Amino acid sequence: MNMIAKFLLLVALSIFPVLASAEETLPESIIEIVTQKSASHFLTVEVAENKEQQSKGLMFRTDLAEDRGMLFLFKDNPYAAMWMKNTLISLDMLFIDKQGKIIYIAQKTQPESLDVISAYAPTAAVLEVKAGIAEKLGITEGDMVKHYYFEQ
Repeated sequence: MNMIAKFLLLVALSIFPVLASAEETLPESIIEIVTQKSASHFLTVEVAENKEQQSKGLMFRTDLAEDRGMLFLFKDNPYAAMWMKNTLISLDMLFIDKQGKIIYIAQKTQPESLDVISAYAPTAAVLEVKAGIAEKLGITEGDMVKHYYFEQ
């Protein structure tokens, strides 16, 4: 192996751990959404708890299964503001108060938009799901989300 090939191999091996950590998966949890019509829907969600995880969110993903989502937990900032920067798929965003009550739903958000999306009310968490899921499952403002994070 010549000197240049050895150098390139060394560089590649030194970069690999950085690339691997960029694909780090978030912790997962099961949530239950209970509608006012007493229907229950269970979703598996990735939990984004810190600013680094939240700033990446669902960016660059090309699909999201109907039974999956991402739950953003806001411990320090009760006025959550979201956007769709580098988000390639349309989403429904469910803004949730500290008791687990859905206080606002932004449906079918525009991919890659820099527009601010907010409930303009104290928000403990935001649940992002594939666009159209809220309507398909009959989820409306006032429904409850059950998860260890909420005071229930």
